[in-house]
Amino acid sequence: MSWKSRALSPRSILPALAVLLVLVAGAAAHANKPVPFGDRVAARSTADASADPTAALDAAALDLRVGPGLEAYHRATGEHAWSYHREGATALYLAMAGENAVVVWDDGLVTSVRPGDQQVRWHRAVPGLADWLRGAGEPGADKRTEEQRKQLATERAAASLRTVGEPAPWVAVVTPELTMGFRDADGDLRYNSKPPGSCVYDPERTVATDHAVLVPRSCVNGSGQQVSGGISGYRLDSTGWQLNAGPGVEMKALDGRRVLISDGPIVAPRVFDTWAAAPEAACGSPAEPFAAVRPAGGCGEEGPQRP
Repeated sequence: MSWKSRALSPRSILPALAVLLVLVAGAAAHANKPVPFGDRVAARSTADASADPTAALDAAALDLRVGPGLEAYHRATGEHAWSYHREGATALYLAMAGENAVVVWDDGLVTSVRPGDQQVRWHRAVPGLADWLRGAGEPGADKRTEEQRKQLATERAAASLRTVGEPAPWVAVVTPELTMGFRDADGDLRYNSKPPGSCVYDPERTVATDHAVLVPRSCVNGSGQQVSGGISGYRLDSTGWQLNAGPGVEMKALDGRRVLISDGPIVAPRVFDTWAAAPEAACGSPAEPFAAVRPAGGCGEEGPQRP
């Protein structure tokens, strides 16, 4: 049996050509596929031509800065190490959670980055954060200059983000209408909480220790007058707690576990131990011998000690 060669007709070419066009279009679409969250990590530079650009860096030897993205510089030489940007977003503030950098962006996204190998670990969107950073809808918002808007967003980003080291690094994000806690290891949401009734959280007065985050809240009555609020405490290794407080309560971290709570001229300042989740007894008080938390440093014969 003999085989005769036959020229391909235009009709027989069309199916193969259509398949080829589909494959080319698919490859082009894949190449131009939007990067999730607009992530762009620039290859790092190095003055040493023999250095391996893929080798992990010593995170402790890096100076990290924000604006408009996350920039890393070698502390020893000042040389630029690498850049991380997100298309259409500006980095406003960063804080370290263990060895990882956590960044707040102006579009309300929070990102964890591992500086040593420039790995973007997780992104989390916080509802309402972007609007609060911009001051959207607030009285006088339309009269702010661009510089004032940037300054406000930067200050609020710093107030919104708190990082805690124990029992393992975690991240708290606070807005007036919501607070959320994320485990830094994987970005897992561990809690989210809205203030009760006609109350709002106050990120600017929020305090973090090595173990917990304390978030004060302000409340108003039906007439719009301020009334007693409170303090919400959050931890990842135990249940949180609620403390009574006046509308103008102020807090200051004394060390890695104790917070001084000042609640106006009538109520004496008190110390709360965030590790024991209990108030510290005041020297000379009737509760001192039976207190769960004894005064730090003890009480001498000279009398009560003030924190």
